[in-house]
Amino acid sequence: MTSLTIRPLRSADVDPLAQLMAATPLWQRHHVTYAGATRRLQAGLENNATIDVAEVDGAAVGFIWYATRGIFLRSGYISLLGVSVSQRGQGVGQALMGHAEQVIFAEVKEIFLLVSDFNGAAQRFYQRMGYQQVGGIPDYLTPGVTELLFMKKKESGVR
Repeated sequence: MTSLTIRPLRSADVDPLAQLMAATPLWQRHHVTYAGATRRLQAGLENNATIDVAEVDGAAVGFIWYATRGIFLRSGYISLLGVSVSQRGQGVGQALMGHAEQVIFAEVKEIFLLVSDFNGAAQRFYQRMGYQQVGGIPDYLTPGVTELLFMKKKESGVR
């Protein structure tokens, strides 16, 4: 990785990030299509959602969508994290998470996120980042899949 920049989502990012989402097996399993991802990202942009993009050498290679008080009106919530296949294992996801945590922990004491039960790699990634599983929600996004609820407290250390 040459130079990584994290910045807010721009209109020009919607297409490459929608392609990233549509090409990712995880999102395919949740029936995410290019058209659906495009609509979702465009709506987030229009509604001023907090979506930050990882850019490497001028190309959008990942994103994180989060809210400072996105759960229970008091805790941070990381809604989506996506990194292009070519950039996985290069520190992009960790940089995006660290960025979001810094913003969120400046205002609240906890961050929550969901991980599909079949996504062992993501579960291990979040555990390395200091998150702990605190519950599960069966059939929440997709029938037959339990979304595992993970939480990180500010006191457990910010990476």
